[in-house]
Amino acid sequence: MVNRVVLIGRLTRDPEMRTTNSGKNVVEFSIAVNKRVKAADGTDADFFRVKAWGQTAEYVNSYLTKGRLVAVDGRLETRKWTDQGGANRETVEVVADNVNGLDRPRDDAAGGAASAPRAASNAPAPAADEYDPFADE
Repeated sequence: MVNRVVLIGRLTRDPEMRTTNSGKNVVEFSIAVNKRVKAADGTDADFFRVKAWGQTAEYVNSYLTKGRLVAVDGRLETRKWTDQGGANRETVEVVADNVNGLDRPRDDAAGGAASAPRAASNAPAPAADEYDPFADE
């Protein structure tokens, strides 16, 4: 039997990290994954709750924020509980083994260099096969 999930999507909110009573770090966040075709009800994304433990939790908490594009590799887990009103509840979430950031953080939110206007350059534009969008300038 196999229980494996691989998702690529954007964080819908900042990760929330906490430490358990036994001292283990756990982070919870959610991601939105675009659908290939818009559903009949008008939705164009699916939303998944994700939980990560240990070093993966520390990485997510330190480097990822709302809006970042991430790849999540993990497994599905269900939890059942009874709410305060006595109703039985159930949820499905992804327990991530690996989480990787797939884009760079935006500096414009912090007022960094990316938001400052660039000086005009007289240098010719690079050829199409020489252009590297991730090269440091």
